[in-house]
Amino acid sequence: MASPQEADTVQSREDLVRYVKSLHQELINGADWENLTLDRYLEALAAWIDSSPGSYRNMGQPEPVDATWSFLAHALGAATIYE
Repeated sequence: MASPQEADTVQSREDLVRYVKSLHQELINGADWENLTLDRYLEALAAWIDSSPGSYRNMGQPEPVDATWSFLAHALGAATIYE
């Protein structure tokens, strides 16, 4: 299962592509995820983004100040129509 440590290694667009592909492969292989449907996954995604400052604090890490939230938002939105 993709770990937070793997997410920490994402430093480029190519890294993000590899990470998302690994998540997709986990799902195909029957990953033991809490949110297996798209509606539950998107709900959990929004909830995590909303509470992410606390998540970073709990891990003893600073919240990223250079996060490209806009790029991620565009990617998530485009994935709803991209073939």
